[in-house]
Amino acid sequence: MWVIGLVLIAAAVAGFFWMQATKRELHAMIGTETLSIPELEDLRRISDELGARGGFRKTAEVVGAAYPRPEGPLTAEISKTPCVWYRYQVERQYEHVQYRDGRRYRSKRTEKVAEHTSSEGYALIDEQGRTIGVAPDGTKPEGVEQTVNRFEPYRGGDQSFELFGIRLPGFLAGNRDSTIGFEYKEWLIRPGTRLYVLGEVHDVIGPLVIGKPREKGHFLVAAKTEQELRADRTRRHKLFAVGVIVAFVAGLALTVVGIVR
Repeated sequence: MWVIGLVLIAAAVAGFFWMQATKRELHAMIGTETLSIPELEDLRRISDELGARGGFRKTAEVVGAAYPRPEGPLTAEISKTPCVWYRYQVERQYEHVQYRDGRRYRSKRTEKVAEHTSSEGYALIDEQGRTIGVAPDGTKPEGVEQTVNRFEPYRGGDQSFELFGIRLPGFLAGNRDSTIGFEYKEWLIRPGTRLYVLGEVHDVIGPLVIGKPREKGHFLVAAKTEQELRADRTRRHKLFAVGVIVAFVAGLALTVVGIVR
């Protein structure tokens, strides 16, 4: 019983740190000003006049529509959909067999076969056609479209299977008797999708780019409005607060009872 109590206390501690992180993110959104591209250009111009050309940095929120890079849109690996950003994940589901005390135990397990997040930059464009670059830096945007979520069973034998349009021999699926199938997932941002970005604007490469802060700070990309994100963080913070208290009290009680007994 005391072991369960310690697990609950550990969960409460972890939940407390997640609650604090959520709170800091919410405060960052509340305390950061949403600036238009012309306003950012004006601030950069002042920085240049003060002799800091190429050294402009400003934490800001920027809103606009996703716009492809000069080379054109990307093509998502699985769905082949034109986009400015994508992420995919392929998991193999298999049956694990274990022998204990002369008995055979079966359990379903999952292993990651492939995962990739596009690193190419894109832009936000406003109603007047002005743009600002976005450096994704491996972030996982919130609320983006999921274009693929399918499971393909593996039928065993010498059956080949497909990965990103390439037919691969069946033996690459691992133990042919244990493989159940493959689960494909893909998320992307299409050109024209409305985005909210919280990050640090800089002009290191010349044009303005918003991305992950050089030092401490928050970087958030979402296909949601700021109001939706704030409401989500507020709701999440409340749930964490309740969960932390319940888990800590229950864990402490179980630990004490377990030790006393």
